[in-house]
Amino acid sequence: MTRIPNRRTVVLRGVFGAAALAGLFKNPDMAIAAEDSELARRFKELSENGNSTCSAKFTESIATMPAMARIKGSCCSPMELKRYGEQVRGLAKYRAIPMIPGDPYDIAAATARQMLPYYDLKLTGDEQKAYDYAMANSAEKGPCCCPCWRWKVYGGLAKYLIHEHRFTGEQIVDVWNLSDGCGGGM
Repeated sequence: MTRIPNRRTVVLRGVFGAAALAGLFKNPDMAIAAEDSELARRFKELSENGNSTCSAKFTESIATMPAMARIKGSCCSPMELKRYGEQVRGLAKYRAIPMIPGDPYDIAAATARQMLPYYDLKLTGDEQKAYDYAMANSAEKGPCCCPCWRWKVYGGLAKYLIHEHRFTGEQIVDVWNLSDGCGGGM
């Protein structure tokens, strides 16, 4: 019985050749690049041209960044294409809430500035329980791996989402895990 290749396989063979196509399925980053060239382009740009750092000076600089400025790239470890694709696709479900960045490695300085003051927001008892749940159960045991600008911005985002949108601790864990911009895999 002869197997008829599907349309995607035929297109990929035409673009990459049969030998390269075999390699796509052994290397997930190549497969993602073949499947979503825009995602691969953005990944390349953000992973090679980031301006984000974990320093206190960088955190302070957010207040004076132009509103149209972007905070790009990872803070601590190199980005991974496969994880980046999972994050961007996962964050798409939160599109209706403009304060949740759709790309954890490309954040408007204006959005970061808006979230910073929420970090100091005093939550009610039930709201604080949701926040504490997220702190205990997120992959990084908080908004990210260290107390940097991202910790304060995403900590503020969590308090905003809990207070204004009634997010649960589980929902905050999901947002934080998808928004982890420290680099590396999960």
